[in-house]
Amino acid sequence: MIVANIILPMKRRGQGGREDGICMSGNDKKYNPPFTPNERIINLVAEISALVRHIVILEDLADTLRLRKENRIKSIQSSLAIENNTLTVEQVTAILNGKRVLAPPNDIREAVNAGAAYELMAALDPYSMDDLLKAHGAMMGGLRLDAGQFRAGEVGVFAGGEVIHMAPPASLVWPHMHSLFEWLRSTDSHPLIASSLFHYEFEFIHPFSDGNGRMGRYWQSLILSHWQSIFAWIPIETVIKERQREYYRALQEAQSCGDDAVFVEYMLSAIWEALKEQFQSVQENVHVSVQENQNVAKLLAVLGNRTLSASEIMQRVGIKSRDGFRRNWLKPALALGVIEQTNPQHPRARNQRYRRVERKK
Repeated sequence: MIVANIILPMKRRGQGGREDGICMSGNDKKYNPPFTPNERIINLVAEISALVRHIVILEDLADTLRLRKENRIKSIQSSLAIENNTLTVEQVTAILNGKRVLAPPNDIREAVNAGAAYELMAALDPYSMDDLLKAHGAMMGGLRLDAGQFRAGEVGVFAGGEVIHMAPPASLVWPHMHSLFEWLRSTDSHPLIASSLFHYEFEFIHPFSDGNGRMGRYWQSLILSHWQSIFAWIPIETVIKERQREYYRALQEAQSCGDDAVFVEYMLSAIWEALKEQFQSVQENVHVSVQENQNVAKLLAVLGNRTLSASEIMQRVGIKSRDGFRRNWLKPALALGVIEQTNPQHPRARNQRYRRVERKK
C-alpha cells in the first residue's frame, strides 16, 4: 500500500448525501458517517464490553506493568510494520531503551518518534483537532517537513500500480476534519463504534501527506482509552498487522458500498481478538495470596449449587465490611474464573447474584 502526492480527479464514494466524499445529512448538513449496524456488530460490542470488565477485574490482582511495556512496544512495531518499517520487536525494544541498532535511519527515526507519540497519549484529548496535529508532529517529526500540519497537496492511495482511493482535495481537508471532530464530540454511538467510524473516516479524508495509517490506528486507541483506560496498552495494531490484507480490504469495501459498517465490523473483530489474547496473558500473571485463596475456597463452599447475593454470602461467611468482601473475596474469585455474575452486563446491579462456574470435564 503506497501513498503518493498526485493530482487526479477525486473518486466520489457511495450514493446519497455524499458531498466530495463526505456524508452530510439533515437541513443543516451535519456530518454523519454512513453506517448501518448489523447483528454481528451488536454482538461484538457486547462481547468486547464483557472482556473489558474481566480484564479490569484481573488488573487489580495482576502485575501488569511489565505486560503494558511489552504491549506498547508490540503496538509500535506492528503499526510501523504495516507501513513497511523493517524493525523487529527486539530492535524496537533496544531503540526505545536508548541502545544502538543497525537498521535504516528512517526506520529508527520512525520508532523513536512513535515511542514519543505513545508517551504523549495520556496527555492528549481525543476530541481536540489541535492535539491530533500535535501527535502527528511527534509521530512524523524529522521525517516530513509538514509534520504536525494538514497536507497542502492532493493524495492518492495505490496498491501496486492501481489507484484504490483518491482523497478529498487539500482545500477540503480542514473543513472535513473539523466536521469529523464535531461529530465525534456529539455522537451518542458506543465508543467502540464511534472510534471505528472515526478511524475509517479519518483514513478516507487522509488529512496528512504521510503517516495517516499509523495516526488513524493511534487515534482510535486514544478514543477507546478515554472510555476504558486499558486500551492505552492493548496492542490492537498487532492483530491488524496479522490480518493486514483484511484491513485494507475492509477499507476498500466500505468505500465501494458507501457504508462504514464493513470496516467497523473488521475493527471490532480485531479489538475482540486483541482483548481475548490479553485476557489470557493477564490471567497468567494473576497473583492471589494464600489468604485470598482460602477466602475463595470458603466462598465456593458457601455457594455450593446455590445462587446468592453479595449480602447473603457475607452473612454466611461472617464478613461485615462490603468493601473488604469485594476486595478480598469477590474479586479474587471472579479473577480466577470460579464464580460468575448473573447480570454481568451491569456489575453493580441491585439484583446482582453470584454462582459457581461449572467446569467442563
